[in-house]
Amino acid sequence: MTAVEAPVRAAEVLTGSQFMAQGGGPGCLERNDWICGEYLRTRSQELLDATLQHVGITVVSVLLGLLVAFPLALLARHRRGVAGPVLGLTTVLYTVPSLAMFALLTPVFGVSPSVVVTGLVLYSLTILVRNILAGLDGVPAEVREAARGMGYGPARLLFEVELPLALPALVAGVRIATVSTVAMTTIGSVVGYGGLGNLIASGMEGFFKAEVLTASVLCVLLALVADLLLLGLQRLLTPWTRARSGGRRVRRGAAVAKAVG
Repeated sequence: MTAVEAPVRAAEVLTGSQFMAQGGGPGCLERNDWICGEYLRTRSQELLDATLQHVGITVVSVLLGLLVAFPLALLARHRRGVAGPVLGLTTVLYTVPSLAMFALLTPVFGVSPSVVVTGLVLYSLTILVRNILAGLDGVPAEVREAARGMGYGPARLLFEVELPLALPALVAGVRIATVSTVAMTTIGSVVGYGGLGNLIASGMEGFFKAEVLTASVLCVLLALVADLLLLGLQRLLTPWTRARSGGRRVRRGAAVAKAVG
């Protein structure tokens, strides 16, 4: 499709007379502008469907990634001989180009959302496993010893002591994995399940400027909103980190006041 034909495709939802009557002259779709309110009005449902698909693929991929990464991190932590192979394998998976990954998975899952979700889960493992492992390893040894002295068994120690203290690192890993997954979901357009990536790809193919820019901006906004929501969740689940940060600020303020005085 040529650049001249693209605006015609974009305006196909309106008849010629309706299109001209609304603006009294050539509209932004006909001019093929980058920023076009008419595109938002006439393609709102298409944008909503693509956004919901993008969000759904991202959420499912990150949640499944967590379910796989958590036992892998525990295995690597308790059996140090396994840590190297686990971390090495997840790193190798992360280096596989996304197009090649989806191509390798297509014979297994067919052309379906499972191809995209599975690929994104594999990509998320290197971030999630490392952050979970770092968070658990960061728990002070004296805290573990105190908990064991109080009769905490392995499971209770993990879920009531270690995991809460490891939450900042764990949520940080989820934030990074989520933002990268939002970006990489667009590559799923090669199999028709890329959410907003489908619109970006079709817009690039037809040189439909408004479609490319709008879908790209929505993708960026999704990543920002997801990161802010997870940051809020992190602060809600770890109030002691805010208290510790506030205490440091008070001490710094007192030190400055003392130096000035």
